[in-house]
Amino acid sequence: MESEAGEREPVIIAFCCHYCAFTAADLAGTMRQQYPTNIRIVRLPCTGKVYVNMLLEAFVDGADGVMVAGCEEGSCHFLEGNYRAKKRVNYAKQKIEEVGINPEKLEMYHIGASEGPLFARKAREFTERIRKLMQEENEPENQIQNEK
Repeated sequence: MESEAGEREPVIIAFCCHYCAFTAADLAGTMRQQYPTNIRIVRLPCTGKVYVNMLLEAFVDGADGVMVAGCEEGSCHFLEGNYRAKKRVNYAKQKIEEVGINPEKLEMYHIGASEGPLFARKAREFTERIRKLMQEENEPENQIQNEK
């Protein structure tokens, strides 16, 4: 995908909880709340089913950014799944930083089922963050540092 300026659009994988974040994404569409089309949603029964290797593999497979979106804290349908996901996301951030990937390219969000506009806003903000990080990585002085 390319933007109007000819720049490559970021590929973003969004692991979403079926009960909350996925429903919020669906609601955002129903409400005509726009969010970037380059977000690829992976629906999970619970974000507690997101494992570190899934997050890492998304980057290996070419994702520019990965977001995990689950129930609001304290409201997980599986009791503690979103807390497990948060711990795994934080651990994965450490691992991707060790291999030279900016940990800001991975983020966890807590979004309720009725918060379609919030899902759309977070998706837009995250996409913009990834675009900026991609531009910074492609600046000539950063390419020289990355080669060392």
